This record gives sequence, structure tokens and C-alpha cells, in this order.
Amino acid sequence: MAFRIRDIVISSLLLLLLFPLIILMTIALWITQGKAFFIQKRPGLNQKPFLLIKFSTLYDAAEGVDEAERQQDRLTPLGGFLRKYSLDELPQLWNVLKGDLSLVGPRPLLMDYLPLYTAHELRRHEVMPGITGWAQIHGRNSIPFKRRFELDLWYVNHKTFWLDLKILGMTFGRVMKKEGVYSDEFTTSPRFDGTN
Repeated sequence: MAFRIRDIVISSLLLLLLFPLIILMTIALWITQGKAFFIQKRPGLNQKPFLLIKFSTLYDAAEGVDEAERQQDRLTPLGGFLRKYSLDELPQLWNVLKGDLSLVGPRPLLMDYLPLYTAHELRRHEVMPGITGWAQIHGRNSIPFKRRFELDLWYVNHKTFWLDLKILGMTFGRVMKKEGVYSDEFTTSPRFDGTN
């Protein structure tokens, strides 16, 4: 209950504080890209699907091209700026307020990764997914999935209110340093294939 109260209070305050910036970015994205938001189904607590919302940062993939391939080539100028400072994540505060996400937890990945997880790796869904997490402050997209899952599972086994506060504090520092945002030719990371 303490975690949920914290999430409601902080997300509400941030949405109120950042509302003018969110409106400004929404208008700018509509003008420059024709759309402002990217919405995608992701697995939440106990693998229950929810719709994750982010600011749109990529041009649409050409017909017949895999959406995940060479995202760097489709990164918009404004989208690159938003991703550099993790501002594309701001709409997820609404997901937190709704109860889809927590401020802290394993990042919700793609639905089609679920069959590729081992039984042990699936335990990352035993807690609410988050905007930031233990893996995010230890490398984010610059570390392999297997290492990320190890960090996620460590968090599942050690989750406390005070650990969450530490993660939130460290996240701010990582964002300011722009650490681990990009991975090779991808704007985030390559697709998980069950081994990487």
C-alpha cells in the first residue's frame, strides 16, 4: 500500500508540475511529426497486458520493414532530443497514476518476449513494472538482456521502499549524464531472441 500511495502522490505532483512542458512537447510533436504519442501493449504485473504510452520519437517504418530494425535511421530530430534526456517517458506518469506502472520496477518489455523467457526470468513480472528500475541505473540499454534480467530478479528479491528511493535518486543522475540511452545501431536496444 505504501508503494501505491507513493506512486499516486509523486506522479500526480509531477504531472501538475510538468503539465505545461507536456502540452508544449505534444504540440511540437504534432506539428513536426504528425503525431505525438506512441502507444503499445506491454506485459504488466503477473503478465497482464496494459497500454504503455510514450512520446513518439520515430518516423513510421516503411511498409514491409521490421519496426525494430535500425531505429536510429528513423529517429526524428525532436525525438532524439527527447530520448537523450528521457523526456519521451513523461507520459508514463499517466500509466503510474492509473496503476499500470510503478515509478520503480523492471521495465515492461514487449509482449512477444514472454514465450522466450525462462521460468526464472518470468519472475520479473511478480512485481509491478516501472518507469525506472535497478537495471536502468546499472547500464540501461547498454547491457545485454540476460544481465538486465539478473538485475531485475535481484530487485524482485530485495524490493523495499528505501531501495526504491535510492533508485529514484540515482535515476536522476543517470538521466542528466545521458548514460546507456543508445545501443549500437538501435535507439534503445536490439530485440530479445531468448539468448542475448
